[in-house]
Amino acid sequence: MTIRRVTVFGGSGFLGRYIVERLADEGVVVTVAVRDPERAKFLMPLGNVGQIVPVAASVTHQASVDATVAGADAVINLVGILHQRGRRSFKAIHADGAARVARAAAAAGARHMVHLSALGADPRAPSEYARSKAAGEAAVREAFPTATILRPSIIFGPEDGFFNLFAGLARISPVLPLYGGGHTRFQPVYVGDVADAVMHLPSPGGATYELGGPQVYSFAELLRLMLRHIDRRRILLPLPYSVGAMQAFFFEFLPNPPLTRDQLRQLRTDNVVSPEALSFADLGIAPTALDVVLPTYLKRYRRGGRLGRMSVA
Repeated sequence: MTIRRVTVFGGSGFLGRYIVERLADEGVVVTVAVRDPERAKFLMPLGNVGQIVPVAASVTHQASVDATVAGADAVINLVGILHQRGRRSFKAIHADGAARVARAAAAAGARHMVHLSALGADPRAPSEYARSKAAGEAAVREAFPTATILRPSIIFGPEDGFFNLFAGLARISPVLPLYGGGHTRFQPVYVGDVADAVMHLPSPGGATYELGGPQVYSFAELLRLMLRHIDRRRILLPLPYSVGAMQAFFFEFLPNPPLTRDQLRQLRTDNVVSPEALSFADLGIAPTALDVVLPTYLKRYRRGGRLGRMSVA
């Protein structure tokens, strides 16, 4: 299928910038639909003049969604939130917003749609985040049956919000918490591999892919790996979920809380690819190992910063 114009909702985010760059390299004209176009202008030099165009749009506003997808051959929805506040609830963004984009894409005659969900999306999940992701998948399937749905595990890369968060915390705190003992399993996936998956998807689509890296880690193992790469020793303190819930209650008053009670409910469930699911292998992609990429951007958290040297054990 020849794709000439693509609309990417959330294109200025962590994953979006990698997808926009790959689309531009293929000569595609990219409309980047974001709430604040000024903050997306850093993407424009990734393409030729006029090839990457940030426009104001919100998945909560139908008219802006309709206008943004007009004339698009394909639509990619990457919009998601990790915590909810006020009108920006999980339901409003992950479920209703996804439905809005899918209906608009279908009405505009787009030939393909990609929707970013999350590993663990399940209508019966203990976490409201995971339930809202499942509701979004169902809404997309109803409005655009041939849409492709991607479910990544934790995405890592230079701008990620996971390893950077804990590495930053390790610089100032002698203790890192392991809620529930740190036994929850994850399958971290490199951001570049997820972007490549978008570019390798078959047409017309209609399948759901679960995307994880080549190795499964427990939460405790991930923190130990991070500490090794930043050359810092910290106490990993197991804490019961009840203590975490009390901490999260107060964190939720912050503008960008590092932990919420809903995230703690997510931590009770492993976040790994199902053996029977379609995955990278079905797209001909060999996922990148965490150990290969992690030291390239965590080195700034070492003593002495980027120029600091790893100690020799």
